[in-house]
Amino acid sequence: MESGTHPKFTKQIKGVFIDPQIFTFPFSCACAGECCNYGVYTDLTEHDNILGIKDKIIPLMDETQSKNVSKWFEPPEEDDDFESGIAVGTEIINNKCTFLDKNGLCTLQKLAIMEGEHKWKYKPIFCILFPLTIFEGALTIDDEHIDRLKTCNKNPVQTTSIYEACHEELLHFFGEKHFAELDEYKNEYLSAFYSGVAKNG
Repeated sequence: MESGTHPKFTKQIKGVFIDPQIFTFPFSCACAGECCNYGVYTDLTEHDNILGIKDKIIPLMDETQSKNVSKWFEPPEEDDDFESGIAVGTEIINNKCTFLDKNGLCTLQKLAIMEGEHKWKYKPIFCILFPLTIFEGALTIDDEHIDRLKTCNKNPVQTTSIYEACHEELLHFFGEKHFAELDEYKNEYLSAFYSGVAKNG
């Protein structure tokens, strides 16, 4: 992500603008892997890395998944929100992401855990971040997709924010140094917000 300006947000961390709505959006999730039913967009590099370990992925797949590698991904398309500028979607097979097994478990994550690696070593970053996303250069809420989910969505009576719910994912994405900067921005924004003078960005 390149530095620059954004029409809505001013705070930028690690090359990504921050939508401060993530600090106040009330959210709850009783995760059942429902979001995985719709697949995910991968960066071209992530796509290539996954294909590079196909021989380790295939043996972990069950009868509801396709072991035909040519059916795993959609055609690539240009998208500036991806580091390479190219996004490649995972295909939907049997009404779920090609990498989701019949028990609702991600084959990519299963492989990483079996190898003793970090659980998200092979998972696409957009999959890890959901229900957050990077859209037009900004970290924001993927409300277009969570609106269709029953188990993970906006919850007006919930005191947990989407930022708090996604703490582990954000730390993974930003790293400790930049996450500390994000947390500092959260404190500044919420202080102003609750003082009634918060401004967007």
